[in-house]
Amino acid sequence: MPPEPSGTVWPTAELGPLRRLQVIAATAAGRPVPATRLFDAPPERLWEVVSDLEHELPHLLPGVRSFTPEEGSADGGRFRAVAVSRLGHRETFEVLLAPGWCLMQSRVLLGAMAAEPEGGGTRFGYLSSYRLPGGAALGALRRPGAGARSEALFDRLRARIEARRA
Repeated sequence: MPPEPSGTVWPTAELGPLRRLQVIAATAAGRPVPATRLFDAPPERLWEVVSDLEHELPHLLPGVRSFTPEEGSADGGRFRAVAVSRLGHRETFEVLLAPGWCLMQSRVLLGAMAAEPEGGGTRFGYLSSYRLPGGAALGALRRPGAGARSEALFDRLRARIEARRA
């Protein structure tokens, strides 16, 4: 990093995907609680599944019927996608997708996923939150079942990884 005109050099730090997830959880308005699990799969295999948002997100999130990138919206790892819920609600997301990192934001929702190698496997984490006014109160109502929902998502992800391995 070049020094400023005053000669001062500011320190920089790179955050890994899981640390980024924790920072977002600590600063997001809805105060999401990230969940993590260690998977017995190499990072490339796990990320092959979770980064295939169009085909895998509906398997991982029961409330999502489809997640479709908009034509011509890709700009490197940034694009727009339309999610349709099982009830037919449509929400447009701005998506940032990079190896080991995914951030998805709509007018109403925030979602993030992160993965890093750990031991012989991969530590995977995710969070979701409401972005609208009152989102913290809605999140508090969802919090009691959050652990069970996270475990169910992780179980579905393990099954999807195994299905692709077969």
